Amino acid sequence: MRPLNPNPWCSIRLRNPPLLPRRLCMRSLYGVLLALGMAFTCLPASADPIPGSMDVHWNEGAADCSKTPEPPLQVYRYNAQTYILRESPCATFEAPFMYLLIGSKRALLIDTGDVADPGQMPLAKTVMDLLPGDADARMPLLVVHTHGHLDHRAADPQFQSLPHVQVVPTDLEHVKQFFGFSNWPDGMSQIDLGDRTIDVLPTPGHYPSHVSYYDRNTALFFSGDFFMPARLIIDDTASDIASARRVVDFVRDRPVSYVLGGHIELDSHGDTFAWGSNYHPDEHVLQLTKQDLMGLPAVLAKFNGFYREDGMYVMFNQYRLLAAELAVVVLVLAAMVTLTWKYIRRRKRRRLARA
Repeated sequence: MRPLNPNPWCSIRLRNPPLLPRRLCMRSLYGVLLALGMAFTCLPASADPIPGSMDVHWNEGAADCSKTPEPPLQVYRYNAQTYILRESPCATFEAPFMYLLIGSKRALLIDTGDVADPGQMPLAKTVMDLLPGDADARMPLLVVHTHGHLDHRAADPQFQSLPHVQVVPTDLEHVKQFFGFSNWPDGMSQIDLGDRTIDVLPTPGHYPSHVSYYDRNTALFFSGDFFMPARLIIDDTASDIASARRVVDFVRDRPVSYVLGGHIELDSHGDTFAWGSNYHPDEHVLQLTKQDLMGLPAVLAKFNGFYREDGMYVMFNQYRLLAAELAVVVLVLAAMVTLTWKYIRRRKRRRLARA
């Protein structure tokens, strides 16, 4: 049997090869490795994320909004091409966040909030005024959503009749079709805004067609209601955990400046505001960190499918909680009916005994 060449990079195969050719082959290998090393060191490093500022105080609403009016919509400029919009807690207790990302060819609006009436919430006018171009030639706008709950799409009608504006529906079939997801929830899609690429990741669990967005320019991760400083409503535990794992795999080797969600429902101590409250004093900051996001699978693994608190995270399944509440109501009604029936029977027996 011929001896195998000890150097797989060299194609020369000889019986009892002399020392000189072997040395030449090894030198050739070292030369190739050295050249490859020099080539890799000369490759341009990936561009750093475009910075922005989160030095902002969000309007906190009021205990009595009639006595302390505030603008219905707060607009904050993160950087020259990125805006964060929030509906006032006095306009809606949901107080959702929306995000406007501007590229060189078109712009992207993520979510349209909880108030449909343009008189009460001039979202479309505000967004269009932020876009480059004059009133007759605004930059094209694509309106997408993190998911289909009404508090994230109520103002869609404000945009649907505007020129050069496309609104993507929120049901699963339209989401899969528009973004080209052929193997939902696996895979990933991209939105090209012109010199600005947005990655789109399926993140169902909170909602069947939930997606999250990653902006390569700023390294901002827009997580919607999948992950935020608020109550985490989990309708499908297995899907939510799988989504968290996919997201962790995605961001592991990527920079993340901030994780920006759909709501704030916690104060700075991590306690939840009362449900339906229009007053959010001393709010938790909107932005979460990459470390927070990386730890999400471990947090979700502790969820029992019903209700659990873990640090600042309050997780629950709204349908199971509702079912439990209905069960309690049914039991109470059944107990009341039983006690009433027993009382009536007792009264009848007493009357018969007296007769």
